[in-house]
Amino acid sequence: MSETQETGGAGAVATAQESLTVVDNRTGKTYEIPITDGTVRAMDLRQIKVEDDDFGLMTYDPAYTNTASCRSAITYIDGDKGILEYRGYPIEQLAEQATFLEVAYLLIFGELPTKDELDEWTHAITTHTFVHENVKSFVEGFRYDAHPMGMLQASVAALSTFYPEAKKIDDEQVRYEQIVRLIAKVPTLAAFAYRHAKGMPYVYPDNDLNYAENFLGMLFKIAELKYDADPRIAKALDVLLILHADHEQNCSTSAVRSVGSSQVDPYSAVAAGVGALYGPLHGGANQSVLEMLQRIESVENVPGFIDGVKNGNERLMGFGHRVYKNFDPRAKIIKKAVDDVFEATGTTNPLLDVAQELERIALEDDYFVKRKLYPNVDFYSGLIYEALGLPVEMFTVLFAIGRTPGWVAQWLEMVDDKEQKIARPRQIYTGARGRDYVPLDQRG
Repeated sequence: MSETQETGGAGAVATAQESLTVVDNRTGKTYEIPITDGTVRAMDLRQIKVEDDDFGLMTYDPAYTNTASCRSAITYIDGDKGILEYRGYPIEQLAEQATFLEVAYLLIFGELPTKDELDEWTHAITTHTFVHENVKSFVEGFRYDAHPMGMLQASVAALSTFYPEAKKIDDEQVRYEQIVRLIAKVPTLAAFAYRHAKGMPYVYPDNDLNYAENFLGMLFKIAELKYDADPRIAKALDVLLILHADHEQNCSTSAVRSVGSSQVDPYSAVAAGVGALYGPLHGGANQSVLEMLQRIESVENVPGFIDGVKNGNERLMGFGHRVYKNFDPRAKIIKKAVDDVFEATGTTNPLLDVAQELERIALEDDYFVKRKLYPNVDFYSGLIYEALGLPVEMFTVLFAIGRTPGWVAQWLEMVDDKEQKIARPRQIYTGARGRDYVPLDQRG
């Protein structure tokens, strides 16, 4: 190999069509960096040095806006075309024809279940919805005004102390048991958090109800012997959970993978995901939408609000998406769910009229069309939660229930990925160097 012709790492031999030619103007050296799946390996850049003892070239990418951290076969997104697929199946088909537990199975195991497999899977989830009485006591220890997401994060993490075998992440059977427990128990913990804030007694799971019905019962059951969920509301909730089940390498999923890369148990990893989702820039978007609609108040005020957006005095929440540069495919589906929930609850919410007028203008006005500000999934989900009588603090909790299968699917894929190591990003140091300690009495 000549001094001016280097090759990329990982044993790859690049061809002219499948490589990137890099000329280091500092040294005059030329490097051929292999291109695989539209990416170059960051470690291949480390060979680019001025001196042999240099650390080598790094990439600088705050927030990982253009960095692929893993290979994944779980969720496919084409933001330009508005496509979302779980394991290759369009989200539209899954939301219309599948159940949430069916989609959860698909995300985790890679294929749609047979009838027998789905029956076994559903039975396993259903019979693991109860939590240890000490978990109930743990939840009871929170203040009356504790935020339900903080309660959920803490209680999910606490499950690792009840199932210490969960740390055996190389044991397939142990992993399966923890996955079942997480999907089964997160709704129970979420419902306990809601009832705690209300000062109401906790409701135990009802194994005669399906996943969505059981959660609704744990939320809203009062004194009736058997909770009877409206099938329209249960179906709408099931669809919402499907729409939130996974969304590629977002903030919370990256948190699950990063924490999970330390080989910690899945409860601790998923608790990290809950913590990330807690943030207003991630899981709190639908709450911001509802607050915006409440501020607008009526359809008559929409034109003035739109002018404020154009002038930079107002923020339009629930429109546009960091990934989707076209219409969010989930928004089309959830709009139908809004109609079903409002019909079932008898709600005549004026905020829905405001939302529809905002959507109409955004889809027609050149200002929004040119900027590709289309409604996203958060635009309508807040209206559904409000129609169900849930406080805004619970909105993100429902998001977490739906996202749990995606988190555990991503965690499982990460554990089995031989390329993965413990996450350890690099940095560009910008601080002082070589300083000498000054005794306290000599500091001015």
